[in-house]
Amino acid sequence: MAQATAAHHGEHEATTTGLNHRKMLMWAFLGSDCMFFGSFIATYLVYKNKSLVGPFPEDVFSIPVTSVSTFVLLMSSMSMVLAYSALTRGNIKVFRVWLASTAILGMTFLAFQTFEFRDFVVEGLTPRTNLFGTTFFTLTGFHGAHVTIGVIWLLSLLFYSFKEGAVTPERNLDVDIAALYWHFVDVVWIVIFTVVYLFGVFGGF
Repeated sequence: MAQATAAHHGEHEATTTGLNHRKMLMWAFLGSDCMFFGSFIATYLVYKNKSLVGPFPEDVFSIPVTSVSTFVLLMSSMSMVLAYSALTRGNIKVFRVWLASTAILGMTFLAFQTFEFRDFVVEGLTPRTNLFGTTFFTLTGFHGAHVTIGVIWLLSLLFYSFKEGAVTPERNLDVDIAALYWHFVDVVWIVIFTVVYLFGVFGGF
């Protein structure tokens, strides 16, 4: 009983900011990650249209296909919200269903990205082809690595939830932090999709 009380207290520890220390660390990590992504996006924009040889964005990008993969990732964000909502209501079975759905949607997005990279290589675009290839693969590959980590994290939480008392409406901090990370990854992709894909094909700068 004392351990349960201590665990519950740890989930809602009082701090000067009103946030749990672990959640504060996640916000700090995401802030630093914003700078990483910002620098990669800025580098991409600086070298945009500077490639001397092709292929160029309009030669390889398929907006309909990438739009579908983007939609899949956005739906994973919605399913993450539904998973957390089910957990706070105490419906563990529904929580597991939505959490598994989020992981599956994340893996589907990664499958889209893998096939896209393969097609680009077949069409002659690699990180060594030109400045576009270097900056594009670095930026999207960095994001893909984040999605991969997120999928592994979600699957770990899914398996962890089968341990009695490990994931409950009162002990939801692990899921809350994972959801925060996952939403961040989704928001970053919206920026990448707009700046890299849409502006790359239709112009805008």
